[in-house]
Amino acid sequence: MKLGTKGRYAVMAMVDLARHLSADPKRGPVTLADIAERQEISLSYLEQLFSRLRKAGLVKSVRGPGGGYVLGRPANELRVSDIVIAVDEPLKATRCRPGSGQGCMADGGRCLTHDLWEELGNQIYTFLNGVTLADVCARRVGPERRELARAEPITGNTEAAE
Repeated sequence: MKLGTKGRYAVMAMVDLARHLSADPKRGPVTLADIAERQEISLSYLEQLFSRLRKAGLVKSVRGPGGGYVLGRPANELRVSDIVIAVDEPLKATRCRPGSGQGCMADGGRCLTHDLWEELGNQIYTFLNGVTLADVCARRVGPERRELARAEPITGNTEAAE
């Protein structure tokens, strides 16, 4: 299974947003142009991703001069799985969709390895669901790093949009 660019870029952009908001709690919203430049992601692609992230409530947009984006919730409440799912990136390792005519379930049955790939998809979801944006910002990914990390939680500025 390979996570596509939508999911990877959305997580990268959200980490960038959280880090820049937490670096200066008095800072206002962060522009997509700034994120695009720092992360080397197309601005138009980011606009599409942030439209989906906003609809999912993961970010809030602020209009006008000094506008941009802030987190929709504190970074320690935003799960990586929510970000990936919000941009319509599948967290499945199978190509099977009942009734779709594609994959091993096209004929109503299952291939010999279906359960293996389905469980892999479940494990990926479980892992990403257990990692918050704050964990990624603080480089606390994986059990060993979480135990060793002593960094303050990164919450990000969610106030500017209210």
